[in-house]
Amino acid sequence: MRRTLIAALCLTATVTASGCGANVETADDARSPAVTLTNCGRQVTYDRVPRRVVTNDVGITEIMFALGLEDRMAGFAMPDDKGDLTGVPWKEGYEKVKWLSKDQLTKENVLAARADLVFAGWNYGFREEDGFTPGALKKLGIPSYVLTESCHNGRSGSARGIMPPLDALYTDLGKLFGVEDRAVALVAGFKKRIADVRAQAPEGADRPEVFLYDSGQDTPFTAGRYAAPEQIISEAGGVNVMHDVQDSWTTVGWETVVERDPDVIVICDYGDTSAEQKKKFLLNHPPLRGVSAVKNRRVFVLDYVDLVESPRNPSAVARLGAYLRTVEKR
Repeated sequence: MRRTLIAALCLTATVTASGCGANVETADDARSPAVTLTNCGRQVTYDRVPRRVVTNDVGITEIMFALGLEDRMAGFAMPDDKGDLTGVPWKEGYEKVKWLSKDQLTKENVLAARADLVFAGWNYGFREEDGFTPGALKKLGIPSYVLTESCHNGRSGSARGIMPPLDALYTDLGKLFGVEDRAVALVAGFKKRIADVRAQAPEGADRPEVFLYDSGQDTPFTAGRYAAPEQIISEAGGVNVMHDVQDSWTTVGWETVVERDPDVIVICDYGDTSAEQKKKFLLNHPPLRGVSAVKNRRVFVLDYVDLVESPRNPSAVARLGAYLRTVEKR
């Protein structure tokens, strides 16, 4: 899975929000006051409001669109295997903002875009292996904002996530472009929709146990406590069987899945392997033969963008919640 992501920023600046989008004032941004934020547990100061933001992947890009900040973007990078974008709420944003790369962000395409901020995350664009990191960009004079879902959590070298995933979404919706009113309205709508689902969800032992399957045949790639599916599953009325894994997206063993015997498997749909192909593999994978979800063919599909930190998370909660209410515990 290309661990890249979804959501929106706000910063204290000379910006107002009106109607369905943000109306960015034309005052000289160079004279706007510096803003200090806490990002991934450390203070970061931005000298001025960014005007040429570059984002990585669908979730993070749609955070910007959800806040009406297309005019503040210089482009985005996103693989083209994330599904059909024609029906998304932010279609105009995709039409307006330049698609820089159908692979990933690099120093070269960021510099070519004359970016003054890179909004990405660890394994959602930022990566150590080829030196595309906030530190490397800082040396080029380009500041960064790290997607909160992706923050390194200190438990091991690669573990990520420092807060509940939807809290991370709300945090990233409230900080960077001075569109606080717009962010507050979005968050209020998100929380109301999720609360409505929560009110209908089963309680206690009646909550179905859910395994999130992203990819992998020898070993499954899944979601631990700090990835967005954790709270999507929980708010929808289920229990993530990998709740005790103190990481975001990570690999486990099939024996662990079998031992925990989920009632439902949720497939993350993206990439060259279709959701139907993934479903066929799971239903015919010998080690899973005795697992309740497989025996009862309880497999539910959500899109990649539903399952990474993004403004589509509340809709995913509602759809999964409706499905889980049809599941009778074994």
